[in-house]
Amino acid sequence: MRTIRRDGEHELEIKRSRFLCALARVADEEAAREFIARRRREHWSATHNCTAYILGEDGGIQRSSDDGEPAGTAGVPMLEVLRHRGMTDTVAVVTRYYGGVKLGAGGLIRAYGNAVSAAIDAVGVLERRRLLLVDVFADYVIGGRLESDLRDSRFHVREVDYGARVRVEVALPEAELPEFEVLLAELTGGRAEAEVRGSTVVDVEP
Repeated sequence: MRTIRRDGEHELEIKRSRFLCALARVADEEAAREFIARRRREHWSATHNCTAYILGEDGGIQRSSDDGEPAGTAGVPMLEVLRHRGMTDTVAVVTRYYGGVKLGAGGLIRAYGNAVSAAIDAVGVLERRRLLLVDVFADYVIGGRLESDLRDSRFHVREVDYGARVRVEVALPEAELPEFEVLLAELTGGRAEAEVRGSTVVDVEP
């Protein structure tokens, strides 16, 4: 799955109608609804404020609203763009200010879909990946060098804790765990311990 790089908005003008698409990253439905409500308050005089959002690690929560446009001409095409682009934890609100020229059902579907697609292109995307969290424990004698070597490797060091022993938290794809364990053994001569502590979701460049 993917998510947007940042919140933002982008405007298209189609046959004198303004289509202003606002995108936001949201963690749950409450946050999505709050964003939608805020946009509707800000653009209370608009002809329509149509919405779509997808939430969840697997994109399992999907909602849309045509907000008065002919059924299936606004919210659904907006949602389809989010689906097609593999987006999640993303809400889109397309505000339309009617310009006096009717677009027809096909024209509306294209306009609302294009508004979302153009906005996603404008703000950029990040890949969303689930990574293992691995704690590496070592004595102080080798801890400082180990931290430096791991930071120089392609594995992502999240935090370092100098307690009774040195603990280095590393995030990595599950498929790369055997390779990481080999590297760790080579760097420390087998004097470090690795323990899988859980997993986390991170956003990375596609």
